[in-house]
Amino acid sequence: MELDDKVCYCFRVSKRKLINFTRQTQPSRPSQLSECFGAGTGCGWCIPFLIRLHEEVMGQIEKAEPQLFEGSAEDYEQLRAQYRDQIKSGSQQKNQHGGEASTSETDDE
Repeated sequence: MELDDKVCYCFRVSKRKLINFTRQTQPSRPSQLSECFGAGTGCGWCIPFLIRLHEEVMGQIEKAEPQLFEGSAEDYEQLRAQYRDQIKSGSQQKNQHGGEASTSETDDE
């Protein structure tokens, strides 16, 4: 995933914006990334990725550059489309993720 790829498709928030926001504001909780143009407050798809980005940028995970997602931007977009289809069909609840993108459980109120 490149810096200018969208992480939050609902509000068109790029990885670069989220990294800069996190570095500048030093939010104590991943949920505070919603203050960056509303990221994570739409369909909920990007929440596990926001949690991971917060952990990486805040130094809880050691990486030179936050990776978030190992695939391409197109793969990420396709997975999000599948997530949205599952929500519409009722086979998936909004904001209920399997935890594949997050490495820890957090209290995100």
